Formats: sequence, C-alpha cells, structure tokens
Amino acid sequence: MTILSPTQTSTSTDVPTLELPPLQLGKHTIETPVILAPMAGITNRAFRRLCREYGGGVYVTEMVTARALVERNTESMRIISHDADEDFRSIQIYGVDPITVRAAVRMVIDENRADHIDLNFGCPVPKVTRKGGGAALPWKTDLFTSIIEAATSEAAKGEVPLTIKMRKGIDDDHLTYIESAKIARDHGAAAVTLHGRTSRQYYAGKADWEAIATLREAIPDMPILGNGDIFSAEDAIEMVEQTGVDGVVIGRGCQGRPWLFGDLQAAFEGRADRFRPGVREVADTVYRHGELLAEFFEDEGKGMRDIRKHIAWYFKGYPVGGDIRSQLAQVPSLERLRELLNELDLDLGYPGTAAEGTRGRAGTPKKTHLPDGWLSTREMSDEHRVMIKAAELDISGG
Repeated sequence: MTILSPTQTSTSTDVPTLELPPLQLGKHTIETPVILAPMAGITNRAFRRLCREYGGGVYVTEMVTARALVERNTESMRIISHDADEDFRSIQIYGVDPITVRAAVRMVIDENRADHIDLNFGCPVPKVTRKGGGAALPWKTDLFTSIIEAATSEAAKGEVPLTIKMRKGIDDDHLTYIESAKIARDHGAAAVTLHGRTSRQYYAGKADWEAIATLREAIPDMPILGNGDIFSAEDAIEMVEQTGVDGVVIGRGCQGRPWLFGDLQAAFEGRADRFRPGVREVADTVYRHGELLAEFFEDEGKGMRDIRKHIAWYFKGYPVGGDIRSQLAQVPSLERLRELLNELDLDLGYPGTAAEGTRGRAGTPKKTHLPDGWLSTREMSDEHRVMIKAAELDISGG
C-alpha cells in the first residue's frame, strides 16, 4: 500500500502549528515528542507499523504484566516483539510486586528487548483496582515507592529510560499525582505521563488539562507528558499551549486513524499540512492493517477477527451503509475483506468534521472498586500485602 499523501485543506495562516522541541528520554532524543499510548488489543506490532509509517515518535506495545513476562508466557513474548526496523523499542509493564517488577525489568535489560520501559499505574479496570493494583496502587506510598525504586535501579544498569503513566488519583478526594511524580523523579524516572482523569472517571467527561498544567509547574525538572482527549493535531497544540507539557501521549484519538501521527509531526514541526483521506485511501489502509494482523498472529482467521473491531473507527463519519459495515464486522478472510472494500464508493472524498472528534470508549463514571480499608491509610497493612499478590496478573494485554 502507498502511504497516504498529506492534503492541505487550509492555508498555513489558519491552520494552527507549534514548533515543539525534541523530547529527551535519558540518553535518547525523540525528535517528534509524541507517544502512542499502550492500548490492550490495539497497539500490537501491526498497528504500530501503520502508525510509524506516517510520523515519528515513540510507539509503545500493549501492556505486558511483570509476572507473565518473567514466566515467559507465550502471548506476552509476542506482545513485546518488535519489527526489525523499530529503531526505538518501547514496552509497558504492569506489576504490583517490587520483586517481580525488578525481575521483569532485569530480563528486558539483560536480553536487550527494549530501549524504553514504561510502568502502568493508571488502569481503572475493577478486576485490577479491587485488589489494589492499577490506579489504586499509588495511594499506598510505600508500595509505589518500592516498585519505582526496583524498576529504575534495574533500568539504570542498561541505561534504559524508565517512565511512568498514571492518573490523577482514585477520585477527587484521593489525588496522588503530584506526590507520585515527585517520587518517580527522585528515583530517576525519565518522564511522567499524566492522564487527566481519576480512576473513578474512567474515560467519561473531559480530561482535566488544568491538573496536567499543575503537575508541569510542580515538577519543572523532569519531562511531563500530557494524555487525555487528544483527537487531532489541533487538540495536541492546544494541550501544549495550555499546560506547557514536553510532549503528548495519544490513546483513543488514533483508533482508526494511524495517519494522526503524520498530522502531529507536521503540527509540531510548524507545518500546516494534514491527512484528509477519502474512502479509497481508508479502504486501502484497512486492508493493509488486515494483512499485517494476519502476519502478526501467523493466522489469517485470527487477524480477521481482530480487524473487525477497527472497522467502525476507520469509517467513522464516512457514508458507508449499515449493511456493508455489518458484513465488514464479520469478515472471515482477506479475500472477502478486499471484496467488501471494493464494493464501497471509492471515489468519495474526506467527509470533514463527521470523521473527526471523539472516538473509542467513553461511558460514565464508575465507582472504583478497592480492597476493604484501602483508603484508611497510605501505608500497606499485612492484610493488604497478602491481598496485593492477587493483583499480580499472569496475563497480558489488558
């Protein structure tokens, strides 16, 4: 497939741009300060390749759990695999036990499997938080500190920058982000990403960019990255201007839009060109994505089952009928995928604002499920130390 050519639909005087300096992660200079957020079932090797072909940045794997990594779980090893030409290999690890996290980071370093490691402290999923993991964990300052210390000390041995991704806190009455960022900085973390929502918010409402600005002001001596509600290059520019962050982390905004990374690179280089693909270009991208998934899974059927969830994202706002959308969402083979895509009106152009804006999951705020007594103290009790072991997942990807 030929990569889409950027189409400039506005003159340079009315398309916002911002020349943002490179991002420094340890010894590495990231020319385009943009990071693809780890997303379960999305940011596998196939999708990362699509995104990389449009723009520069850091492209992070799906989350892999420390326990599964240490046990060399087959799927976890697939998750952290990289293409030969991924010249900056980035993985995200989730863990709740300092010993296991240390062992996982040591394995990555000793086997030269990554150039950058991110730690996940932002997962709001009930099966994780009800056992004290994910976004619930930073509340326990002693546990959080011990995990950061274990991970950064091992990463430093291989001169691999280690970053953390977190939320504001459990809810508005139990915020942890500033204290957690200071702990990370003091133990040698290379950067901190803040998703401007609490665990309770899940993905609902608006991300709190003011909190991101507050963190930037509180931690002036370490790169701060902003995450939440970036669905266009213009959103990214606005976040940088409002918060002063050193870079942006893109999650739901790129679902069905790998070319967003081309827009972001252009915007941060001071260029006004943007990708505005018509139906033909989107169809070609969908087919290529399907091919890459079949290759990644080494199974065409599995690749087709995976591409189905991307269909609605790719064709958001495009005049594609419900019947063919339904058939695409059940596509069994690459051959059938090509046939269905060829049935579209391939000469239709970009539909404009209908294809833009929010995408992916949102929903409503959800009560954060926590262990009994979790909020009563910032220190771990013996009971909670036993319980936290159950939050050490043995599966990866979400």
